[in-house]
Amino acid sequence: MTPDALRQKLTDLIATWENEVVEFKEVSNDFDTDKIGRYFSALANETNLRDAEAGWLVFGVSNKTRQVTGTPYRQDSERLHSLKHQIAQGADPTTTFRQLHEVDVDGQRVVMMEIPPAPRGIPIAWQGHYYARSGESLAPLSLAKQDEIRAQTITTDWSAQLVEGATLDDLDPAAIERARSDFALKHQNRISPDEVRDWSVATLLDRAKVTQRGQVTRTALLLLGRAESAHLLTPNPAQITWKLVGQENAYEHFGPPFLLATSQLYQRIRNIQLRLLPDDELLPHEVSKYDQKVVLEALHNCIAHQDYRLNQRVIVTEKPDRLAFENAGRFFEGSPEDYVRGDKSPRGYRNPYLVQAMVELNMIDQMGYGIQQMYETQRRRYLPMPDYDVSDDAVEMTLYGGVVDPAYTRVLMENGGLQLVDVLALDRVQKGLEVPDGAIQALKRKGLVEGRKPRFRVSAAVAAASSKKVDYIKHRAFEEQHYADRIVQYLREFGAASRKDVDDLLWDKLSDALDETQKKNKIGNILGSLRRKSMIFNAGSKAMPSWRLCE
Repeated sequence: MTPDALRQKLTDLIATWENEVVEFKEVSNDFDTDKIGRYFSALANETNLRDAEAGWLVFGVSNKTRQVTGTPYRQDSERLHSLKHQIAQGADPTTTFRQLHEVDVDGQRVVMMEIPPAPRGIPIAWQGHYYARSGESLAPLSLAKQDEIRAQTITTDWSAQLVEGATLDDLDPAAIERARSDFALKHQNRISPDEVRDWSVATLLDRAKVTQRGQVTRTALLLLGRAESAHLLTPNPAQITWKLVGQENAYEHFGPPFLLATSQLYQRIRNIQLRLLPDDELLPHEVSKYDQKVVLEALHNCIAHQDYRLNQRVIVTEKPDRLAFENAGRFFEGSPEDYVRGDKSPRGYRNPYLVQAMVELNMIDQMGYGIQQMYETQRRRYLPMPDYDVSDDAVEMTLYGGVVDPAYTRVLMENGGLQLVDVLALDRVQKGLEVPDGAIQALKRKGLVEGRKPRFRVSAAVAAASSKKVDYIKHRAFEEQHYADRIVQYLREFGAASRKDVDDLLWDKLSDALDETQKKNKIGNILGSLRRKSMIFNAGSKAMPSWRLCE
């Protein structure tokens, strides 16, 4: 909002004065943060119940005279905006102010705190207690109001509604068979695949929670519907759009059945092999540009969490070095960061019926581990972490398919034991984003960053494994299984091998960090391991072995 728009908004709020979604305070130097948290809970809950766009907590307006008095509350901008983090720590589910506005009114500073409504179906608590407004006062959120909020998802779940006139004939046969196999895979430990195979279509879809007593839901049409039946969801476009931008431009729309469409869209993405590091620096490590499981997880999350009431499509934008996945609607519960470490599970969903069906069909994980798995996969592939851009009406996730800073990639390759919290901080450093002081100090102690605030950078000198600098990749040994496979392949081709043959086969492939004795011992250990597994045997003598395959 522009300064003029903010001043007009303040004028409008004063004109209507305090109600259940607005609170004015004449505040001096400070104000109890715990009390701000209680007001946040109360105004968020009341804003939800009244279907208002936002609640407001305003500092710098007299409650008695209704005049602007100004406030010195947290005049330092950084300290003022730290209030968002403080509220997020005490609110449950995790949420915070939409914006903290500072506006000048005739030389008087007013702080306008914009509060989003509590999510549909989920009241907001502060420090474990739910608050509401009673006139101009704070009060506990009554059980009746709690029930009213929690009942919202029952009556407003767009995905659970039956589609008038739709029948099982409106569903795609290929998608139904895919659903059958995916359901059987999901439940293979408790239901025999043969039993699932014998079910009728009606029984399968009811058991998979796609239909209700044989009647077609919006979820059924989204996931399994024929392309020509998409009009039954009008005015919702029921589309996922892939858009290629860059030197070449292209696009394609994908409609139901989404169960099949996501794999079809994945095939459009240009998924080449990447050589992560130059030959003259380190041995190149090749990975695919995008991991298929990560792409499908991101796509399925968009489908599951889209706000279908807004009648918008899911958009996947392919750029030269990244993919952007965008779905309509704000992040439903908490923030993406809450799920990265895997210690938060969602308590509710915008589309609970759709989510339940997608879980039954093995498309998503219901416990909130999907985001964590995407981050972990990117870490294992030495690529940047995903980014989330969350607004009031959309969520956009960016998945990187290329290197941002070679030093970051090198650090990940050479420090496989780094904790995820350190990787996340390093990722913010390479992207030039703000990093908490504590995280920076932890990275500095490990020699992973250098420079001064605010221009930190990932350290380029992290390959020293000891006091003597060595080329890390050159000294990294291949997995023993790799060497064993080479021996077996040799024996299949030539029938037998002496110890000299085996030494000649593997010697130059072993790590340069090993001396001659260590190399001889390592080859002997590999041969001994194959013999103990009854894969090879010695047809010669101990002094002059002749190794052969047991098969």
